[in-house]
Amino acid sequence: MKTRSRSILLVPCLGLVLGAAAATAQEPKMTIQAPEAFTWQEAPPVLPRGARMAVLKGDPSREGLFILRLKAPDNYQIMPHWHPAYENVTVLAGKVHFGMGDTFSKTGGSAVGVGGFVSMPPGMRHYAWTEGETELELVGYGPWQLYYLNPKDDPRQAAAPK
Repeated sequence: MKTRSRSILLVPCLGLVLGAAAATAQEPKMTIQAPEAFTWQEAPPVLPRGARMAVLKGDPSREGLFILRLKAPDNYQIMPHWHPAYENVTVLAGKVHFGMGDTFSKTGGSAVGVGGFVSMPPGMRHYAWTEGETELELVGYGPWQLYYLNPKDDPRQAAAPK
């Protein structure tokens, strides 16, 4: 009788231990990356040449959360476009001007300096240009897509063989 009561007690305890081990194995782990360890590469062809990008978390080409950094030179311009998902941008260095609408104009827009944050809902038509070398952190939900309002503004069109 004592043996049976011990085995009855061991089964729930074993279940708790195995359940805790399984939960621990599935828990997300902390990721720490020093800036010097980022892997910088040329930004994707949908952006004008000259920008560099480092993906810190996730994969912008796949479904799910992603975080990336973008470095752009002075007077880097992204013509009017929109995204199908939220775009959240924090300025880490330099200054970015964000304008809303269908037509690029440096007389419009709002300047956002270091520490500033901009969030744009899906479908919002906007454009941007930098003032000085600029670094941005972009947080979004993939797949990340950018659609130019004027197809002639798409850098991939200029690169396409004729």
